[in-house]
Amino acid sequence: MGELYLMKDRFRGFLPVVVDCETGGFIAATDGLLEIAAVILKLDPDGVLHREETWRYHVQPFPGARLDPASLAVNGIDPHHPLRPALPERDALGRLFKEVRTAIKEADCTRAILVGHNAAFDLGFLNAAVARCGIKRNPFHPFSCFDTATLAGVAFGQTVLSRAVIASGLRWERDSAHSARYDAERTADLFCDVCNQFRPIYDAARSRIAALTSLEDEPRNPMIEPSPEPDEG
Repeated sequence: MGELYLMKDRFRGFLPVVVDCETGGFIAATDGLLEIAAVILKLDPDGVLHREETWRYHVQPFPGARLDPASLAVNGIDPHHPLRPALPERDALGRLFKEVRTAIKEADCTRAILVGHNAAFDLGFLNAAVARCGIKRNPFHPFSCFDTATLAGVAFGQTVLSRAVIASGLRWERDSAHSARYDAERTADLFCDVCNQFRPIYDAARSRIAALTSLEDEPRNPMIEPSPEPDEG
């Protein structure tokens, strides 16, 4: 039997967590975060990556948030619907971060790294909400991310999520799109598919790195290596 695959080794100590944000616009500083979903990934001992659990929360727009009618028409969200089970930003992020920290600990990783389709958009809204709420312990890396638009462009020649999913051989349901849960789960499947197909390349790279024992003596670069999230205080 060959060497087992561990999540902490596969992504240099990071735990990839797929995130999708549904919002009231495109500007993280001014537009409301209305829904957020996160998908936890699991790496099997034989190196197969797949999605495991999804967490989704409806979010109350912060006071004074801009809500662009065009964006609401696309995602179909009525932020003020009386039956919408929305939580304040701080509560929604608190619950989500608790689950992410549990997953980080179980995977023996150091920190989470956001995976998203056009990931800078989702990371920007997440970081803006964290800043607004004064949250000091954010389990996600503040600026690094994995972008499936880039990965799908390289692997399948497609950058639009629906086309990338179809090009990869996965199923896409048009009527379910623009739900944070659905988009996050399809993005997770896409990310896993690319990683699984690229496994021979990773295996070759792992063998080359393992041969370079001198790397163990190099000092850690804090701009590249993951570091634990800061303590509360």
